[in-house]
Amino acid sequence: MVAARGNSPEAKQALRALCETYYGPVELFVRRYRDRSNAESTDEARDLTHEFFAKLLEGHSLDHADRTRGRFRSYLLGAVKHFLADRNDRNQALKRGGGEQTQSLSPSSSQSGDEPHEERLEVADPQGFPPDAYFDRQWALAVVQQAIDMLSTEAESNGELARFKVLQRWLVTPSGHDTAIEAARSLNLSDGAFKVAVHRLRKRFRHVVVECITTTVDDPVEVQDELNYLINAMTLPISPNS
Repeated sequence: MVAARGNSPEAKQALRALCETYYGPVELFVRRYRDRSNAESTDEARDLTHEFFAKLLEGHSLDHADRTRGRFRSYLLGAVKHFLADRNDRNQALKRGGGEQTQSLSPSSSQSGDEPHEERLEVADPQGFPPDAYFDRQWALAVVQQAIDMLSTEAESNGELARFKVLQRWLVTPSGHDTAIEAARSLNLSDGAFKVAVHRLRKRFRHVVVECITTTVDDPVEVQDELNYLINAMTLPISPNS
């Protein structure tokens, strides 16, 4: 996440790449939030997501994130809650005939210059938001999909895309034994060679996932924690009514 701080062309590109990865999770979070409040349609939820990321890309909000807790996932969740709460406050003010000034996605500028900024922002009516676990699940799925897409691109460049499409079924949710035998035969591999191929792809897959996570943290020590968090986020059940 360090690479995405600042105003250099490289920093802007790094931030844009992060936003592209997280666009899906944020849009689903916003959509769930609007569904819970019986308000905007899917199209308007998408518009809100566009607006949120436009503000994030135009400003320097990331520069204020607490470097001691530098997970982009955590910062982004706080920022989108702040954005939605501010939007709701302005809508309520307009209904009352008044108006409110648009707030920055950054923490309050009224804090003293030497005082550390909080990564998670204070928001109104926290009960109105979907549970954090809902966003984290979408984040985990987005990271996994990003890694799969990268592996697919690698396979295509090596002329092994058809082989990858067969093997990728064993990356996240392995299929049964009979299915494995059928897949091995489709690739003209023995059972042993098929297991080796799956093992190597899983090893490469883990490496790529770690690479994806590394771009979202400030401290390399946090990478393993984020990897563990990703695994937990994908396995914990979430109520459809949450």
